[in-house]
Amino acid sequence: MLGRGVTEALATTPAEELWAPEVRALATECELLVCNLECCISERGAPTELVPGKPFFFRAPPRAVGALRAVGARAASLANNHALDFGPEALADTLGHLHDAGITAVGAGQGLDAARAGCVIEASPSLRLGVVAVSDHPAEFSAGEPDRPGIAHADLRAGAPSWLVGEIARLHASCDRVVCFPHWGPNMTTEPTRWQRELAGELLAAGADLVAGHSAHVVHGVERRDGALVAYDLGDALDDYRVDSHLRNDLGVLALWSPDTDPVLELVGLRLHWAHTELAHGSDADWIAARLERACGALGTQVERVGEQRLRIA
Repeated sequence: MLGRGVTEALATTPAEELWAPEVRALATECELLVCNLECCISERGAPTELVPGKPFFFRAPPRAVGALRAVGARAASLANNHALDFGPEALADTLGHLHDAGITAVGAGQGLDAARAGCVIEASPSLRLGVVAVSDHPAEFSAGEPDRPGIAHADLRAGAPSWLVGEIARLHASCDRVVCFPHWGPNMTTEPTRWQRELAGELLAAGADLVAGHSAHVVHGVERRDGALVAYDLGDALDDYRVDSHLRNDLGVLALWSPDTDPVLELVGLRLHWAHTELAHGSDADWIAARLERACGALGTQVERVGEQRLRIA
């Protein structure tokens, strides 16, 4: 989230310095980095009235794109509850700024087909990655026919819609690996619901190799399913949010997914300060390790701590 207090920081701080050097180094070592961009990037628009009573509106200036470039972002999901915070003009600007920065947007667009379409990215000469994104809220932000701007929305509690199953299958047929990137469930929860676990099975059956979720702002556990993985919620990466001292939404993870190696998934603990993110150390790293051991254990998954802030999913 690059708006509000993060935007204030950008007035005096270069965009790349929102991330500590060690975070930038780790992220840019990846062949491909995918993120959820939970704001619009624009200098236009006004707070939307589409969602009655909506409390938060996030908008960042064009220079904020530098924060994504600094960590090597190649794809950004806009399927979330802030993509239309400042209306269709700001969404259009967001799509344009990402495109100009060489970052592929997925999960929102100028019309229903564009919003629902997954993207294909050449992660390396030997790896074509398909990414499809969807959000279960708010319905008022949904794109529509023929060309109403908005997000890829679905009532995910009712199961995977046919269009999402079809899009995953289409990507599976043409890509080496497929990631499904759902923005699902309520804020500040500590574990996946039954419907999320059932839905994850449907998404994997459709052809996804990894389901990587977000929305809770709190790290959830990881589950193995017949060789595939479900990371139910990865927490946050950069924001200015108020911290819950019990749930510790100021602690997130960078997920390093290596589908052709062992370990397949490694989680690296992050510590989020106000508009600045660094690697977790000391008691923060210990908290993340203990949290993931409990959360993954509840899903039948073992975790091996291999460094101060690094954990392997066994």
